[in-house]
Amino acid sequence: MMDKDKIKDIVRQKFTDYLTVKKCRKTPERFAILDMIYSIPGHFDMDSLNNAMNNEHFRVSKGTLYNTMQLLLDCKLVLKHQFGNSHSHYERAFNNDFHHHLICSQCGCVQEYKDNELKSMIQNKKIKRFTPSLYSLYIFGICGKCSAAMKRRKNNTK
Repeated sequence: MMDKDKIKDIVRQKFTDYLTVKKCRKTPERFAILDMIYSIPGHFDMDSLNNAMNNEHFRVSKGTLYNTMQLLLDCKLVLKHQFGNSHSHYERAFNNDFHHHLICSQCGCVQEYKDNELKSMIQNKKIKRFTPSLYSLYIFGICGKCSAAMKRRKNNTK
């Protein structure tokens, strides 16, 4: 795994190259948002990103956040997830450990799940006339906390 500063330098350069090709402005706000995203471990939503920016005393408008996020999605530096609700979650794409997602149907919590055997099996799968570049696996079910709460409720009603 690369160190954080090296990763941030690489993604800044990739973003700069992308903005140049697309003839977009290279604003300090866009790069501050990129730096913040690559400082956040795991998943985040737009509200938590906005709060993190405010906590660092770098205020940006919601419009700037959403527009920059779209640019970062387009240049493949950020991944967008829809975990079964209407609320979008994001995570950094560059140099991110590969993982799957376990989503609780009751409380909505999302856990990252790593399984090298499953990863290898999916990556080595040949698909006729198709070359995958990325995949995402969502596994929906009931988390341990919700399962225990359901058992307690069931036992209390007896």
